[in-house]
Formats: sequence, C-alpha cells, structure tokens
Amino acid sequence: MSRQRSKARSLALQAIYQWQMAGQAVPDIVQQFLFEHAGKRFDRDYFRDLLEGIAGQLETVDAVLAEVIDRDIERVDPVERAILRLGAYELLRHPEIPYRVVINEAVELAKTFGSEQGHRYVNGVLDKAARSLRALEIGATGRG
Repeated sequence: MSRQRSKARSLALQAIYQWQMAGQAVPDIVQQFLFEHAGKRFDRDYFRDLLEGIAGQLETVDAVLAEVIDRDIERVDPVERAILRLGAYELLRHPEIPYRVVINEAVELAKTFGSEQGHRYVNGVLDKAARSLRALEIGATGRG
C-alpha cells in the first residue's frame, strides 16, 4: 500500500504543478491523470484526495506555509511550491501518516523533481510546519 501511496503522491505532485501553472480545472486534471495512468498501480483515492483537497483548502494550506517560509508562497519555485503544499496538506489532514513519513516523502519528491538543493529547503520548511501542526506527535517521539 505504501508504494501505491508514494506513486499517488508523485502523480499528485505533477497534477498540482499542472494546476498551478495552467490554471486548469481540478476535475479535468483528475480525469486526465486517471486516464493517462489507467494501467499503473497507485492509490487513486489518495491521489484524488491530495489534488482536490489542496485545491479546495488552498488558503488554509498556504496560511500554514506562510508561518514557516521566508518569502511569499508565489515566489517559491513552482515545483517546490507544489511539494510544500502537498506536505503541508498531509500534515494538516492526514494525522494517521507519521510526520516523518510526510517529510521524507516530500524530500524524495524534491530530490526527483526539484532543484539541486530544493530538498533541503522542503525538509526545513516542512520540519518547521510539523513542529506546530504535529507538536503532540513530535513530543511523543521524544524529539523536539
């Protein structure tokens, strides 16, 4: 299941990027990706949740990021912006996923799709976000 979730995150990242850059309607992007990747194994429900959830709760997600980034979200590299939104959304809306998994998955996406040092920025921003959004979880693990 986790491999299928990782693949869903990877596809969601690409879909979020497309949505940010082209301004296409989210349902159209969902349908396009489901059609293009029909033969692939990935968690389709999770893919849909990520894309629709981020688009639907963009103000909340961006407000979380605004607290922990050093610039306006629109000035962040578009790939890293999509990754940060994905990670912040998971930290906010998926408490069943350990914060370390959320951050690690985001860092791996940044290594694959982002700029050369983008993964460091993503790691730092999401770590700060996790400290406020997942303070109880972090405290329970003895880190902090």
